[in-house]
Amino acid sequence: MIFYFSGTGNSAWAARQLARLTGDTACDITTLKELPDMDSAKQLGFVFPVYAWGAPEVMGAFVKKLPRPQVFTFGVCTCGSDAGLAMKQLSRLYPLSCSYSLVMPNNYIIGSDTDDEGEILRKLTAARSELERISGEIQRREPVYRVHEGGLAGIKSRFVNYGFNRFARSAKPFFAGDSCNGCGLCAGNCPAHAITLWENKPVWAAQCYQCMRCINECPQQAIQYGKSTAGRRRYTIRAYLPQDEQ
Repeated sequence: MIFYFSGTGNSAWAARQLARLTGDTACDITTLKELPDMDSAKQLGFVFPVYAWGAPEVMGAFVKKLPRPQVFTFGVCTCGSDAGLAMKQLSRLYPLSCSYSLVMPNNYIIGSDTDDEGEILRKLTAARSELERISGEIQRREPVYRVHEGGLAGIKSRFVNYGFNRFARSAKPFFAGDSCNGCGLCAGNCPAHAITLWENKPVWAAQCYQCMRCINECPQQAIQYGKSTAGRRRYTIRAYLPQDEQ
């Protein structure tokens, strides 16, 4: 069983590819009403994006609820470059037999523009190759730690990540501009259930996961985050995948 959390699809795609390559099943943790039966599981995997050099709190909260069968466990975090101590911190919550970071296209358009199309395609090609390698190591039950932690990993994963979760997850700057047609896709797809429609316009709760799904998937590109995202490209992985990987 491979459990994943994903915003704009990077981690969902990685989890599904690993499931295909290892003959396993991928499961979105935000859709679970109750924990699945894991008595017959031969391995347990966790795939998630890195947020401010840490695992998303939703993934940390999820693994704390899981039983710990005596099976091989692995974790894969998707990131723009550095993962910090995200995998070591998760492994303290749920022990992992092996851990990886996987470089994927940037989606955090609050901080910077997305990668251009050429860079996106280059990263996806490299990720496919790396997932093949990872799947082989998982199937051979190799105890691998291949995580690009980057410089100042301890400071980033402790102090910067704390600041992100404490102060930077405000959803108040989100708003929908005049091009919003009230389709409701953002509200229906928000994994944090932080968006409601009021008079055919989305309204955000005080906080969310900062997964960037609403702003990147809006068909009208109507959603902005303060003034920082105006004019920036949007990204979802589906636009760059062949049909057999959708």
